[in-house]
Amino acid sequence: MKRTAPSFNRLPPKILKWRHWEYWPAWLTNIPVVFFWLWFGLRARSLLFFTAVNPAIETGGVLGESKYNILKRIPEEFRPKMIFIPAGASAAEIRTLFGESQMTYPLIAKPDIGERGFLVTKIHDENELLNFLSSQQRDFILQAFVDYPNEASVLYHRFPDSRRGKITSLCLKKFLTIRGDGESCVADLMKRDLRASLQLPRFRKEKPGLLSRVPAAGEELLLEGVGNHCKGTTFLNGDRYINEHLERVFDEVAMGMEGILYGRFDLRYRDMERLERGEDFAILEFNGIAGEPAHVYDPDMSVRSVYADIYRHWKIIYRLYLAQKARGVRPASWRETLRHIRRYLQS
Repeated sequence: MKRTAPSFNRLPPKILKWRHWEYWPAWLTNIPVVFFWLWFGLRARSLLFFTAVNPAIETGGVLGESKYNILKRIPEEFRPKMIFIPAGASAAEIRTLFGESQMTYPLIAKPDIGERGFLVTKIHDENELLNFLSSQQRDFILQAFVDYPNEASVLYHRFPDSRRGKITSLCLKKFLTIRGDGESCVADLMKRDLRASLQLPRFRKEKPGLLSRVPAAGEELLLEGVGNHCKGTTFLNGDRYINEHLERVFDEVAMGMEGILYGRFDLRYRDMERLERGEDFAILEFNGIAGEPAHVYDPDMSVRSVYADIYRHWKIIYRLYLAQKARGVRPASWRETLRHIRRYLQS
């Protein structure tokens, strides 16, 4: 998977962002998506039709869902160890839960309710963990850090009563890196690349000591090992790797997830050959209906292709709803959905 990020000229980053769809604000990029939802909602005669696709998840996985409750549905052999830390837990309670889990550092902390990499943090020791959690007033998940070198997102669905499903999107993730020239410090190297320069304000707060380092000529320095777009990761279209072997792996995973027919698995893996054999991988997260086909954030994709793929996936969701309707599965009520929305807004 050798591919370089697109080159950028020297216009200010705030201007350059508008030239690349992947950086457009969510309120803007989701305008066409709202129309897709309305179109299929009218055809279904229910704007909440999508909730019937994943009845085991709050709102079908659009918002307000508990990541911990979803992850528990994934068979243990396919996910890392994890523990739930309720908001306001004392240091003693956190130590007890951590000790009982037999997890070791480093680990990943993530909010139980959240999206787009919000507050996902790598924790290296107990002091860092206690300081981090003491500053938060929300439920958190602690997850064993998975040290496989590659990360991907797999969007999968299957129809009810079928034991075989389809992968319709495979996104490969290239972590944020820079290449040294033997003379420039990390901060100056980051300024020369749009993707890295957008992370500079965060790095000045979180990793100030790294910015003064001068990498050797030709040295490739990993800046961020968490594969979130908001942390500078490049999303690449990996659909060419989709095949029957890979689909059978995720059939095995999905068959253990009762009441869930559609969604995106975010995972770490050693290499593609082993992943196709169902070896050396771990699922970090699962996103339901809101799990976008992440390959659309590939910098080389045209806006037209992006929305064509998003529309295609809403059509799949609609077809799954029809199959569920035929089995007597009804969408969630507005009262129930609004309750989850309020919970999400308060989190």
